[in-house]
Amino acid sequence: MRNIPQVLVIDDDEVVGRSFERVLTEKGYDVDMALSGEEGLKDMDTTDYDVVFTDIKMPGMDGIEVAERIKAKCPWTPVVVITGYGTEENEARASVLGVNGFVRKPLTPEMIESVTLKALEKHVEPQVAANEEAIPDTSATEEVEFKGWRKALRIARNIVLFFAAPFIALFYIIALPIVGFYTFAKLAVEAWQKKHAVN
Repeated sequence: MRNIPQVLVIDDDEVVGRSFERVLTEKGYDVDMALSGEEGLKDMDTTDYDVVFTDIKMPGMDGIEVAERIKAKCPWTPVVVITGYGTEENEARASVLGVNGFVRKPLTPEMIESVTLKALEKHVEPQVAANEEAIPDTSATEEVEFKGWRKALRIARNIVLFFAAPFIALFYIIALPIVGFYTFAKLAVEAWQKKHAVN
């Protein structure tokens, strides 16, 4: 999000737009106004808004259609629907679109500021996620590579043991009689030494 949050208010009632502009400009926001859905969508072609407010009932394109088009084009942009006509049907349609909420008329300065802050919080999360995705996560790749090397080493060890097994067996066949003879000879020498030591 930029240092100065960009807010777009789409409402055919200019008084509503002016209310948002007056309240939010004092709080450090940059507010643009559009008097129709078509005009608002054109504004979005040139500006990356941090939050968009749209009236639900306007001539031509209504707020739900505006929200649908915004979400299709910029799914990360929070959209809040301004309405004096809150119905369950509209809320259901809006929730399917991923609209961030409804704000109902009459609007108060506190309501405008509060809903804007909440919407901006929603805007930060996708940007953070996008930044995290932009940084390659090498940990998973490194783990896969490590497992791959470990598997390759295990296979190589098994191959070496497979080919070495006959030689190891041959070594034991040769070595066992020698070890046995050495052990027998050692015991015999020790017994002879003890016998002569007693005498």
